[in-house]
Amino acid sequence: MKTMMTLVAGAAIALPAAARAQEPSQAADAHRAQGHGHHHTGPATPAAPPSPAAPTTQGDPHAGHDMREAVTPQAGAHAAHSGHGQEPQHDAPMMDHAAHGAAAMNHGADHQMPAMLGPYGMSREASGTAWQPDSSPVLATMFHAGDWMGMAQGNATLVHSDQGGPRGDRHNFVESMAMVMANRPIGEHGRLGLRGMLSLDPLMGRRGYPLLFAVGETADGVNKLVDRQHPHDLFMELAVSYSHDLGNGRAAFLYAGLPGEPALGPPTFMHRLSGLDNPEAPLGHHWFDSTHITWGVITAGLSTRTWKIEASAFKGREPDEKRWDIETPRLDSWSVRAFWNPTANLSLQASTGFLKSPEQLHPDENEQRTTASATWNKPLGPGANWATTVAWSRKDLQPGPVLNAWLAESLIRWNDKHTVYARAERNDQGELFGEDNPLHHDIFTVNKLSLGYQVEVPVTRDVRLAFGGLASAYAYPHALKPFYGDDGLKSFMVYTRLNFGNRSLR
Repeated sequence: MKTMMTLVAGAAIALPAAARAQEPSQAADAHRAQGHGHHHTGPATPAAPPSPAAPTTQGDPHAGHDMREAVTPQAGAHAAHSGHGQEPQHDAPMMDHAAHGAAAMNHGADHQMPAMLGPYGMSREASGTAWQPDSSPVLATMFHAGDWMGMAQGNATLVHSDQGGPRGDRHNFVESMAMVMANRPIGEHGRLGLRGMLSLDPLMGRRGYPLLFAVGETADGVNKLVDRQHPHDLFMELAVSYSHDLGNGRAAFLYAGLPGEPALGPPTFMHRLSGLDNPEAPLGHHWFDSTHITWGVITAGLSTRTWKIEASAFKGREPDEKRWDIETPRLDSWSVRAFWNPTANLSLQASTGFLKSPEQLHPDENEQRTTASATWNKPLGPGANWATTVAWSRKDLQPGPVLNAWLAESLIRWNDKHTVYARAERNDQGELFGEDNPLHHDIFTVNKLSLGYQVEVPVTRDVRLAFGGLASAYAYPHALKPFYGDDGLKSFMVYTRLNFGNRSLR
């Protein structure tokens, strides 16, 4: 852990000088990790992605003992937990790896950062070990030191939230995150990867920020958070990975984190492009991706050019109310997940997992969680991109009811400046009232539709300033109206965000 923290701090200090040494066209994928709801920069202009039927040339330079030299601008990669980068074209000139490998590693302007978990494009890798479409754009700044290549990205968002109705609230708060990821070749076919992500969300207070109908975790270890979104922990990810190229586009990998993200659900909402700029967490966060901060996880997987299967052992309990510490790891839960990327613009996912005692306030309750999702990304030209995710999740509480959640979100960016985004949700919610309320055991279906707009302007090559806002409307059963008021348009957010990470769309 100390080694990981040292790498994160050292890379962050060295980044400005390394970034200045790069060519502007070299935006690399950064874990779009961000704190709960928090945005990593918007899409970059993806170049034409390679055919999924053929191995990409942006993968591990050791695969096949050669490295292709990029001749077009970088296009998609996943963002920090979801990078986005473009892959070199297949007709690019070949470089003999034995003769030019070291030079390639030190010539960041001409070469893509290799993917951490397999010989495919870095743009495919999203949060944890998740995949996204290969055509996703890169949203981070790349740096290199010797055999190490890395990316860095971060943001801080000042938000004013106005949640209407009797159970609503107004609050000003700051969401933030910073991430660094780096990898280097190990031996002839291996690659070592390190990922670190931090957040100062605990500064917003243990109760997080107001968000109608959001439920999950606790502020004090005694009372659950209701109509509030909990803050992230200081340590969001401290993980190490090793991948081994098996040839013919195949790879095996091992990932371990304290904390880390197990193989369960779609890419985390703050790292997937379709939800990147929305400042609020989805109501279905604890259906789809609440495990993205897991205090103890080991994942092993096998991938080919178009599909991947992986399995995790991890700690089922969600983070406690102590947001600044490192919790004791435990491997008491499991999950399995499959991804299929049939085209450069589409990524499909299905997963299931058993979570032992996930809720601190309900220690005798386990959960079987099953999810399915589809993420589609379409490059629209210079400075323009369209990303959409549709997802479903089922929580089978043991003992307890079965709860379903649906989500559809989409984001369109144009002119490297303007972004419009939307999110529609439908959740079966059963924790809105305490045990002293007659409605405590009732299940309510809550519908929410949000629409937002953001404009972004450059400050420097690596820093951008964004201004945005969104409004949300709700529909819910009549029994909830005495507590929440009439349905319809009820909540608003306005925000200013400072993003770090090369967002060149060249």
